[in-house]
Amino acid sequence: MSKTKRAGVIGIGSFVPEKVLTNLDMEKIVDTSDEWILTRTGIKERRIADENTATSDLATEAAKKALESANVKPEEIDLIMVATVTPDMAFPSTACIVQKNIGASKAAAFDLEAACSGFIYGVTIGKQFIETGMYKKILVIGAETLSKIVDWSDRNTCVLFGDGAGAVVLGEVDENEGILSAYLGADGLGGEFLSQPAGGSRIPASVSTVNDRLHYIKMEGSEVFKFAVRIMGESAKKALELANLSSEDIDFIVPHQANIRIIESAAKRLKVSMDKVYVNLDRYGNMSSASIPVALNEAYTKGMVKKGDNVVLVGFGGGLTWGSALLKWSI
Repeated sequence: MSKTKRAGVIGIGSFVPEKVLTNLDMEKIVDTSDEWILTRTGIKERRIADENTATSDLATEAAKKALESANVKPEEIDLIMVATVTPDMAFPSTACIVQKNIGASKAAAFDLEAACSGFIYGVTIGKQFIETGMYKKILVIGAETLSKIVDWSDRNTCVLFGDGAGAVVLGEVDENEGILSAYLGADGLGGEFLSQPAGGSRIPASVSTVNDRLHYIKMEGSEVFKFAVRIMGESAKKALELANLSSEDIDFIVPHQANIRIIESAAKRLKVSMDKVYVNLDRYGNMSSASIPVALNEAYTKGMVKKGDNVVLVGFGGGLTWGSALLKWSI
């Protein structure tokens, strides 16, 4: 009887735009203050793509770095998935544009949309393809240019978001390493709490939708906050249970970077010290599907995540969606 294949991360990379927008810069744009933003969110600055940079550009750079890290050639990639809510356009997919850019001529390609949970959704999908033997090497990218859909006159949302991209190459790893468990969830009843109302088939783009500012992010912050505080801890616990592990077994947590109070609350519920939690939202804000892979890459590059560590990835997003994955780190 053949042994089950185990999927894991064999390469990782990230890329963020050069332009930094600080809280002091935000004070000049809307009625807010550095103190107000920092105390309520933990954010000090964020990265902003210029007008000529699209999501695929950031995704392409992150993908190249992940391939280099994995020592994998583009033509060895079997599948490209880009998790994003800010695709270059409705079609072709951003994943197909990345495929062209990096020369991954043999890869299937598609986008997936689970908002800030998108990267975990992508990793979970990739896990199945590798463990069934259908594909050997998969590129999973979380990439966003949220600055393009932020309403810069809405002080409650424009201070939160930033741009960036992170990518991993998934491949077959030792049976004692890799993705030990994954858990995904959704609650469409809360869909209206975080949305971009216009631009699709429900409310197609028109002069009135532009004038009514319906192409921007709309968020009911208090509702999203309550949901996130509850689901982050629950979701992480579920991934641990599926792997027959407990909070004491966690070496490191890489959460979605939305709000420091949400992250601290999740750590408290898990009874895990903040020393074991990677936080970079002070420098990048909320990058939606890019948050977790960018943070994971930084933690790995700094030597904070080491081979053999039990690493929990956990996130939540519009939809409403959530997801978690437990990895025994394999590089």
